[in-house]
Amino acid sequence: MPVLHARIAPVRILIADDHSLFRDGLRSLLTANGHEVVAEAKNGREAVQLAREHHPEIVLMDLSMPEMDGLAATKLITAETTQAKVIMLTASDDDANLFEAIKSGAQGYLLKNLEADDFFAMLDRAARNEPALTPVLARKLLKEFATPTEIDALTPREREVLELMVEGVTSNRRLAKRLGLSENTIKFHVRNILDKLHLHNRAEVVGYALRNKIV
Repeated sequence: MPVLHARIAPVRILIADDHSLFRDGLRSLLTANGHEVVAEAKNGREAVQLAREHHPEIVLMDLSMPEMDGLAATKLITAETTQAKVIMLTASDDDANLFEAIKSGAQGYLLKNLEADDFFAMLDRAARNEPALTPVLARKLLKEFATPTEIDALTPREREVLELMVEGVTSNRRLAKRLGLSENTIKFHVRNILDKLHLHNRAEVVGYALRNKIV
């Protein structure tokens, strides 16, 4: 993958993956872009222990590892600290794994075939405490975790706005451009979404949709 300039301040990162060559390549890419790899784990149990010792800001967690898998390690890490944001970085595109990862507390779910610029864009989002998900995966989550009652409460247009917000399109200007609407109309739809879901701001909408599974 090509070397890029980091778009965010240097982040302390823990890599957890049982393939040493993949860890080596990922470490080189991250450090070349100004980030600090504070530790590397070859299984989930090591990841939990190293997270306790090094207090990383982001944990890049593989799904399938010996001794303890990535899902179990994610549950332990997120239960113990609010600082470390776990991003699953895996070859598995299985929907069930995606859903379980988010329910386990993961901040994001990325596939290993992601392009470098998209990968760093996702790191940027995670560092800002936003979900690190591609649009396709975000839509899958929204459909999986939304309850029928709440989905029925939103109009088709409001659902479109909500899906774009989950994808990271949160400003009125960008939402209006994507949907071909005026900014005032977008404000109206966003206000309706907030009212129907009993939330206060857009950040709460995204967090509620993904981490609280719209329940």
